[in-house]
Amino acid sequence: MSGDLKSQIRIGFQVFTKDGGEEVGAVRDLCGHRPEIIVYVENTGDVTVPVKAITAVHYQKVVLDPKRLPPDLQRAFRRAHDSEEF
Repeated sequence: MSGDLKSQIRIGFQVFTKDGGEEVGAVRDLCGHRPEIIVYVENTGDVTVPVKAITAVHYQKVVLDPKRLPPDLQRAFRRAHDSEEF
């Protein structure tokens, strides 16, 4: 199923850690036949995300399940908007 989701993704799609949540990055590369994608994350840079962490692809959005990500990627996505001023 996750390979099927990857085929729906295009470079530039926004990335979210929950549906309806705040955008945390954007797809930079699809990594060919490898089971991963490259995502640019604000305050971190490019990270490799395993396809198994993708739960949905729709409306030019990629939704991830943070529980399926290694701890360093969980931290990177949580920090995505840390430098923004309100």
